[in-house]
Amino acid sequence: MSKKNDARLKRARRGRKHIRDLEIPRLCVYRSPRHIYAQIISPAGDQVQVSASTVEKDLRAGSTGNVSGAVAVGKLIAERAKAAGIEAVAFDRSGYKYHGRVKALADAAREGGLQF
Repeated sequence: MSKKNDARLKRARRGRKHIRDLEIPRLCVYRSPRHIYAQIISPAGDQVQVSASTVEKDLRAGSTGNVSGAVAVGKLIAERAKAAGIEAVAFDRSGYKYHGRVKALADAAREGGLQF
């Protein structure tokens, strides 16, 4: 792996260690150059409770690798979390900067009703 990705994973581990102490579900974000993925993972970290991504058929039709795709995923993950009875989560940015697509996804999830 590259040094850049190793540094990101190191930041991600540090953040997840802090989130584990909170004992609430975490909203985990992964971004690739073409897509963005979001999952809500149980407090124990052993089960994915809700997921959404731009790979899904209804979101794939539009743009997937930019801010508008991230906003669509944020709204969808918030909607599915509400349906599953999840209201509060911890935001796990996976070592990425809170900027651009990651920030857009977080803002859309907040607007959809998730608290973090």
